[in-house]
Amino acid sequence: MPRSPLRGPWLTSVFGLVLLVGLPLVILTGLLSYIAYGPQFGQALPVDVGWLRLPGFEWPTRPAWLYRLTQGVHVGLGLVLIPVVLAKLWSVAPKLLSWPPVRSVAELLERLSLLLLVGGVLFEIVTGVLNIQYDYIFGFSFYTAHYFGAWVFIGAFVVHVLVKVPRMVQGLRSRSLRAELRTSREETRPEPLADDLVAVAPAEPTLSRRGVLALVGGGSVLVAALTAGQSIGGFTRQAAFLLPRGRTNGEGPNAFPVNRTAAAARITAEVVDQRWGLVLLGEGRVVRIGLDDLRQMRQHAVRLPIACVEGWSTTQLWSGVRLRELAAVAGVSVPAQAHVRSLEREGAFNQAMLQGNQVLDPDSLLALRVNGADLSWDHGYPARIIVPALPGVHNTKWVSSIEFRRS
Repeated sequence: MPRSPLRGPWLTSVFGLVLLVGLPLVILTGLLSYIAYGPQFGQALPVDVGWLRLPGFEWPTRPAWLYRLTQGVHVGLGLVLIPVVLAKLWSVAPKLLSWPPVRSVAELLERLSLLLLVGGVLFEIVTGVLNIQYDYIFGFSFYTAHYFGAWVFIGAFVVHVLVKVPRMVQGLRSRSLRAELRTSREETRPEPLADDLVAVAPAEPTLSRRGVLALVGGGSVLVAALTAGQSIGGFTRQAAFLLPRGRTNGEGPNAFPVNRTAAAARITAEVVDQRWGLVLLGEGRVVRIGLDDLRQMRQHAVRLPIACVEGWSTTQLWSGVRLRELAAVAGVSVPAQAHVRSLEREGAFNQAMLQGNQVLDPDSLLALRVNGADLSWDHGYPARIIVPALPGVHNTKWVSSIEFRRS
């Protein structure tokens, strides 16, 4: 039987309060990420989720940093809360390990809800961290599993909150936070033996409760320091050791993160020379435009962020031709959507569907240059899509054709 003298309703309630505030933000931003991916266009997996399908709406292009914010919060806060989740599980270990595990039907139901809650949050953490690292050792679709796992966790979390909030409030009121922060290890005493979280025969404390809070809080601060730079950018990116994939950079004006290289996509100079010429499709119209012709069209420059589901983001100065002007060339001045295809022939991200408002936004571009230089091969030469607030995966690189549709 665990014998720590620190465990008890008060410490568990403190960790519970932090998670009660933080986890709903992680959940909300995660669901918004799914919507931003555009499941109405079949771009977000899983698509067929039955009654778990979220209500679709037109994802806005303003503010331009919207997706950078929502996904940065989802990934960053999710990582920051990991030490708190682990501390919460440690604090309730006596209850989780009690024997016999079930003494009544009510306790059986509570155990099942805890199994879904603990299993759900651990599953989401493990698969989320592995996805950040592009390490798919689990052998199944991350998108499908993470989405359904999220709903398992959400259901168990709601039930747990409804049942445990009164007890959490009671636990928080049982002791003064200010007093605990002033209590040294030598003065630390077990909580009253009126709860099954409190050890019957507690050992001598090796840490005070303020020490535990400092340890867990310090762990979260450390995780934040090693993560936040991927979203904030600038000099802070050098400290972002927890997202190594996002630290693969280009060179010179193209020196910013690369997710998928030209080599991985099998894009070579020979492929571009043989195949490239932008094809614009409208209703009954096909227009082919060469790179020199695109460069002769009116160019628009704008500083926009690009953010990926793994949590990293960066802001660069892009220049190219407005998508709405290309739509007009194709004979569809007010498109309802646009189907963008890449030179990349295989893979899940060789095409994307844009909403009408994303095509018509004045800062939505078929970018030819970045920071005053031509795009590098890894960043999509000769042309790529850049749209405000669009998930990075849909800012298609190596664009070969765009089909504009009225409906």
